[in-house]
Amino acid sequence: MTPAELSRTVLHAVCRAVEDDVLPGPVPERVTVERPRPGGSGDYATNVALRLAGPAGRPPREIAEILRARILSSGPSGGPAQDIGEGIGRSVGRSIVRIEITGPGFLNFTLGRDSHAGLVRTVLRAGPRYGHGDALAGTTVALAPAEEPRAALWTRTVVALLRSQGAEAAVVPGAAEELRVVPAPAADDLFARLGPDAARWGLLRPAAHDRPRLGAELLVQRESNPLFRVRYAYARTRALARNAVQLDITPGYAESADPDEAPALLTALGDHPAVLEAAARLRAPDRLARHLEHTAEAFLRFQETSHPLPLGDEKPSAAHSSRLALAEAAGAVLAGGLSLLGIDAPEHL
Repeated sequence: MTPAELSRTVLHAVCRAVEDDVLPGPVPERVTVERPRPGGSGDYATNVALRLAGPAGRPPREIAEILRARILSSGPSGGPAQDIGEGIGRSVGRSIVRIEITGPGFLNFTLGRDSHAGLVRTVLRAGPRYGHGDALAGTTVALAPAEEPRAALWTRTVVALLRSQGAEAAVVPGAAEELRVVPAPAADDLFARLGPDAARWGLLRPAAHDRPRLGAELLVQRESNPLFRVRYAYARTRALARNAVQLDITPGYAESADPDEAPALLTALGDHPAVLEAAARLRAPDRLARHLEHTAEAFLRFQETSHPLPLGDEKPSAAHSSRLALAEAAGAVLAGGLSLLGIDAPEHL
């Protein structure tokens, strides 16, 4: 279960509570799910009960108990639960194994180990479009065109991000919404000097309020260059896939795979849909760029420590198939993210 799926599950519980007159409306547009803060527990947490407490005129912990019971008593479709584990519906229970309430009313979710297998399979099914969804379906966004090079690129990229989340988005002359960024210094020859990929990264990676650095460091073919590291990580996933074919190893993430082998990489994959949604909502492609850096670093560490391919006389095993599937999933996230930024993902580097 991804953060986006968990968000929808909680939102569904809120909708049912409102429909049954257990809670007053209106239903929030979305539910934010994030990593637990100090004092929290589990894999993810939400403060939705605190947001609903004021309009409901009830304590947040009471609201949290209502939502916890709703999630525990039924699957995402709203049907009756089938008892397994701690009583969570079968369709939900494969992912959520525990829901705790901490602090003034935070809902904390612990996901089961087998959810990692489901996550990897979800990524592989979607490929580079993993994380695209309908979170902003029904939303229409018109952005004003910009003449300054960085603002113009930022605007086009935000349109792509919004569309990835189901929004109708376009650049429209005379539109009221204008994206403002710190202008790029000496941008006239930027794309000719750096090339399209490095130029785009240099303009999109810093936050809108930060001044971009557009020097030769963007062309350095070393891991000290974040763009090189991201593209190198993707190229490594493709090299592993080619070598796996030669060794007749088919990627396939097993239910028995050890999630402790690559916790950082699995977390990065699981966070990707939420990052795309946040980047679209906040008009912040830099969030996606930073997430790709994090994913690349997690993959490169995984590759060094877990050895996806057999070494020496080692026989191919189910563990290698699982590691290759995880590497392929990482490649899908890196390729999809780079594509949304308008940057090429090279097969060889």
